[in-house]
Amino acid sequence: MSDSHHEHDGHIKLEYHPALPLPLGKLCLWLFLSTEIMFFAGLIGAYVVLRFGAPTGTWPAPHDVYLSEPLGALNTFVLICSSLAIVLCLEAARKNQADSAKKWLIVTFTLGCVFLGVKAFEYQQKFAHGIFPTKEHRRLYDQPDVYYVSAVKVRLEELKSGLTDEQKEEEVGHGMTRGQFIDVMMTGGAQHAARAATQTDNPLEAQAILDSLAYAVWHHAPSEYQVTRLRNEQKSIEAPLAKLEETLKSLDAKKAEINGKLTNPGEGDDKLTDEQMTELRVELGTLMQDVAKTEVDAKPLRERKAFLDVVLADDAHLLNHGISHEMDWMKLPFVIPSGNMWASTYFLLTGFHAIHVIVGLIIFAIVLFGTLDATKANYLENAGLYWHFVDLVWIFLFPMLYLF
Repeated sequence: MSDSHHEHDGHIKLEYHPALPLPLGKLCLWLFLSTEIMFFAGLIGAYVVLRFGAPTGTWPAPHDVYLSEPLGALNTFVLICSSLAIVLCLEAARKNQADSAKKWLIVTFTLGCVFLGVKAFEYQQKFAHGIFPTKEHRRLYDQPDVYYVSAVKVRLEELKSGLTDEQKEEEVGHGMTRGQFIDVMMTGGAQHAARAATQTDNPLEAQAILDSLAYAVWHHAPSEYQVTRLRNEQKSIEAPLAKLEETLKSLDAKKAEINGKLTNPGEGDDKLTDEQMTELRVELGTLMQDVAKTEVDAKPLRERKAFLDVVLADDAHLLNHGISHEMDWMKLPFVIPSGNMWASTYFLLTGFHAIHVIVGLIIFAIVLFGTLDATKANYLENAGLYWHFVDLVWIFLFPMLYLF
């Protein structure tokens, strides 16, 4: 073998790099994104554990909490298009096509703003229906219990005390004024539920009474069980109430007769004696006591029947959604099983994601008014990597929150 061949095999050319073969900015970004991945992985993992750890049928469906799947899908499409736009912006910048790069960056920025606008509209829908990220303003309760009934009573008292004279006489449907409707909700609804639930010795029956109140106030899907229960209660009231009304009618007739005799005791031989007048007054006093007692017995039945007549009115919208949905001015507390846990996780996940979107828009805005030539390529590449991460997080959040 020749010396030249040995010489050729024995020399290996090495090239020295003073640092990693990766720009420092991109290295820092990847390190930052790795921490963000762990952060969102923890949040998403917590949501998954809570969601699938909840008892069957107790986690809110999207329509229960006013989540719109089409809006969620629209926002997903918007973010995907914005990721495409930032890629096209980077390619144009690398080719020194500054005007084209700026155009695509404006598209990316606009789509990011559209995403936040849709998310703000969704938040507004939650707030309008009393679903908030904190308990301070919530009208949402996880279950119908004494605290829920108390909240309904407090809200009805607020409504009643805040009515003007004009509002009291305003017609709200079902042949009632606003003032009458609030009274029916208070006496035949909240007060009846509180009284009946505490008087029964059967805890299952007590819970069923509270469940019926919560159902009457608000529900998304009609329940045959609840409707049947309320209709049976309505029928069970009719007979005893009719009997009490007949008794009152008879007592009133006797009372009128005695009052007539006392007012006109007669003349001559037909004139009532003092003894007879005294007996009539005693009898009238007894009648008044009987009338008062019968009125006391009839009043709760009248109030309950009035409430049930409203709840079971031949109104598809009312039967399908409940009183609070039809009379949205009442803004009554409502019940969604696991609703508060859902609200906490929803606003936490989407809130942190929205913050990351805002940070991304700020990153884009920094160079939006500059010249986007090849000198800005590294900046745009790093901004694009961050934006793709934000997009990827939403790809996970959308099906979890909107579809399951």
